Amino acid sequence: MDSLACSANDLRPLLGTVANASAAADYICSRFDAVSNKFVDTGYAVDNTYLLFSTYLVFAMQLGFAMLCAGSVRAKNTMNIMLTNVLDAATGGLFYYLFGFALAFGAPSNGFIGQHYFGLSRFPTPSFDYGYFLFQWAFAIAAAGITSGSIAERTQFVAYLIYSSFLTGLVYPIVSHWFWSADGWGSPTRSDNLLFGSGVIDFAGSGVVHLVGAIAGLWGAFIEGPRIGRFNHSGKAVALRGHSGTLVVLGTFLLWFGWYGFNPGSFVNILKAYGQSGSSYGQWSAVGRTAVTTSLAGCSAALTTLFGKRLIAGHWNVTDVCNGLLGGFAAITGGCSVVDPWAAVFCGFVSAWVLIGFNKLAEKFHYDDPLEAAQLHGGCGSWGIIFTALFAKEKYVNEVYPGQAGRPYGLFMGGGARLLAAHLVQILVIVAWVTVTMGTLFFILHKLNFLRITPDEEMAGLDLTSHGGQAYDTMQASSH
Repeated sequence: MDSLACSANDLRPLLGTVANASAAADYICSRFDAVSNKFVDTGYAVDNTYLLFSTYLVFAMQLGFAMLCAGSVRAKNTMNIMLTNVLDAATGGLFYYLFGFALAFGAPSNGFIGQHYFGLSRFPTPSFDYGYFLFQWAFAIAAAGITSGSIAERTQFVAYLIYSSFLTGLVYPIVSHWFWSADGWGSPTRSDNLLFGSGVIDFAGSGVVHLVGAIAGLWGAFIEGPRIGRFNHSGKAVALRGHSGTLVVLGTFLLWFGWYGFNPGSFVNILKAYGQSGSSYGQWSAVGRTAVTTSLAGCSAALTTLFGKRLIAGHWNVTDVCNGLLGGFAAITGGCSVVDPWAAVFCGFVSAWVLIGFNKLAEKFHYDDPLEAAQLHGGCGSWGIIFTALFAKEKYVNEVYPGQAGRPYGLFMGGGARLLAAHLVQILVIVAWVTVTMGTLFFILHKLNFLRITPDEEMAGLDLTSHGGQAYDTMQASSH
């Protein structure tokens, strides 16, 4: 926030023949400067408070992930999946502090990888304060949480620790550097040499967060193979239903609540006018619009899933509706700030059918993902990347990403195909990068017998074999 300037030399002639005009001008300007500095301080305080509040909302999503995961697995694996969610946050916190933030945002750097701020050295800076680190850490552990759902109920505990550290400390930060750092080769905030004259508009991470976590989970689940009993001897899918629809719904609502920090919070600041200062329209308006587009995409996806699954399966399924809702959120995340509300409704509608379609493909190819995480975050996240390239509005793009004349916008909005080309590149490079890194890691863990538990452990449940007992006292429950 710029300060207001007062010049005693300019003020003295205006005081005319007033006695001690020079001293009076100096005094007035000193008071004016003090007030101006207070406004600057207030601006920083407002923006940092907004960022921290958004961070707390995003972090609350970890509780939503934990509840959603717990409800989606069988009771015998409840403590295991809950503990992995706790450790995603704890392990991710240390590794993102030591390496991740530096690799993502350590400027000045090259287009591929950050080079400064390891262990938050020489921190904070005029560009980054501690709140920004915390905000980005909350995003990193969200990506790790996606992966844990894909490999639930059959994975050794040590494998969770290894992959979570590797994902949050290296794989995810490099992707976020490419598309979110001012130095990244695909970033829309680069000062020059923008990818296809645009860079990638992935505002809150349909690709950076959701697609990264999904592809990591895809390879983990593929290399492990399906859970025992997921497909019968003839190859037909058998439903291994989660044990608590209540936890699924509560987790979904918590994730919905947290998404208001995830998407609107990605503006990072709120006290910014668009155009002439003093108007009622500014970044605060864009924040509100982003919350609306986020909500509408999720609502549209939930209702489409409700009626779509009713037509396909013949019943109203609460878990399917919750997953459809989350798929709508994952899809709108990339373009939430640059599209109109009507476009968000369409985004959610399509994302529901994308999720239904990918779930059908998963069954066809005997792919087992207990939380549909790869299909939801990967399929819907990819659709969201393409959707943004089709429906991004010129006015919003120039407000959110100012300073670049003639920047491309959505193809269907008259902005040409350059943004779409950049977004297709994003999908390809994320899939390739995560495949090479996380796919290789999971393959090595598999070869070292560190990945999948034994059949006996899987049948008994991880709570009993790895965590000293079950989450629920079934004997006590049955006596009441």
